[in-house]
Amino acid sequence: MNALDSGPLIGLTTYREQAAWGVWRQRADLLPTQYAGAVESVGGVPLLLPPVGVPGAAEAVVARLDGLVVSGGADVDPSRYRSQPHPRTAGWRADRDAWELALLDAADAAGLPVLGVCRGMQLMAVHAGGSLDQHTPDLVGHEEHSPGGDAFGTTSVATAPGSRLAALVGEKLTVSCHHHQSVREAPGFQAVATAADGTLEAIEAPTDRFYLAVQWHPETVADIGLLAGLMEAARAYSAR
Repeated sequence: MNALDSGPLIGLTTYREQAAWGVWRQRADLLPTQYAGAVESVGGVPLLLPPVGVPGAAEAVVARLDGLVVSGGADVDPSRYRSQPHPRTAGWRADRDAWELALLDAADAAGLPVLGVCRGMQLMAVHAGGSLDQHTPDLVGHEEHSPGGDAFGTTSVATAPGSRLAALVGEKLTVSCHHHQSVREAPGFQAVATAADGTLEAIEAPTDRFYLAVQWHPETVADIGLLAGLMEAARAYSAR
């Protein structure tokens, strides 16, 4: 059975955190189940990718994938984009930053389809030499993008006419979000969606390659368009 029979193999980057389940209290590699469920719902096969520090591991992993999702999570280390930490920037994970940046390097070399989600969009911008606004409420004057705790906010988003994103999700949509940082600059990308308050909500590469990122969380709702677009690109990549 090949990937065309079983469905594209989609890598999902993961957290590495202190966790609790059953009788266990220890560090674990984990990811909310919605990510894998969203991939499965559109015919893909999810593969979790915890941080790996072995040289060459990212290239070896990418060689086996048909697509990659850079998942949400903690803040990106500000030193990665030549900045000092804002008082509200905390908890970055050096191992995860290094691993995901290596995966993006390998994905670029292979032409692998990539979807970035929330932190994933921010990391893709930083990977391209861009920078972040470290506390979006300082700019927009409200906390609606991340209302606190484990609650998601909702944001109305308008997409850019003619963009790949607009073809996948339409001109306007309401999305689930949970972030206090956002992309300021993303060299080489096109800005393809914004919130009503001006926050950049999506970027995509101006090429035929599926290389797209959104600030919201498509895995939390029935956002079939984005995941279906990734699956279509992954199938075409696998066929090549």
